[in-house]
Amino acid sequence: MNRPVKLKTRPQLALESYLDALLQEATEEQLPEPIVVLEAAVEPAVEPASTLDEFQLAVLEEQARDAQVAPVVAPAPEPEPLPARVAAPVVVPITPVVVAPVVAEPVADVHMPPSITPPPVNGDGRPAWAAEPFECLLFDVAGLTLAVPLVCLGSIYSLQGQELTPLFGQPEWFLGILPSQAGNLKVLDTARWVMPDRYRDDFREGLQYVISVQGYEWGLAVHQVSRSLRLDPNEIKWRSQRGQRPWLAGTVIEHMCALLDVAELAELIASGAVKSMPQNKRS
Repeated sequence: MNRPVKLKTRPQLALESYLDALLQEATEEQLPEPIVVLEAAVEPAVEPASTLDEFQLAVLEEQARDAQVAPVVAPAPEPEPLPARVAAPVVVPITPVVVAPVVAEPVADVHMPPSITPPPVNGDGRPAWAAEPFECLLFDVAGLTLAVPLVCLGSIYSLQGQELTPLFGQPEWFLGILPSQAGNLKVLDTARWVMPDRYRDDFREGLQYVISVQGYEWGLAVHQVSRSLRLDPNEIKWRSQRGQRPWLAGTVIEHMCALLDVAELAELIASGAVKSMPQNKRS
């Protein structure tokens, strides 16, 4: 049984013919040169144009076939970037911000030193500063008008925008600390001192000013500051007996106000006699 003959295509035959021609030329170049040189020049054989065309077509077909069956080479993976060098964190020292307390500035300085130093008066209970006419400041505490000699006062501070700092373990008449240019003022509930028998808790509302007392580290909390006036000692009804309210020096009849003896009030506070004050009436 005859084996089937594989038929070659025309381009393949042309390619084999071209390769045989090239092999033949290479063989002829290796042969020794002939001794006798023929004078007659032999014209080189020129391949027919049809042969070259078939060869070019065969080459093109082979290139096209190779391109179709050539394996697709996947692109090489790009190298992974090296991890960036992480810089060490820069530690910035943080300076704590200390918020300074708001220091109250005085609205007015009302202290007026006496022109002379009068001798103490012991007859009718007049203080030493009442031996001659003196200047007083009028202010209101829960509807009661009080007069205090300017020689006993320091400065007036506004409570608007200010907060008193409370202290633990203090008596009820202590409202708190007011920072000021002169230092920390211990603010007293003036109404609780001058009218303990009819004091109400709502008297703490509406306090607008603190009047510092000359020579002491405390001040009087008041609702209103009225005006200053000059008083003659003979216009005042002095109290010779101060057993119950030693801070009340007398009464100014014309202006219907009470004259406050700051020195006696300071002694009362320092001695702790506040414990003996009458019980307050609460509403």
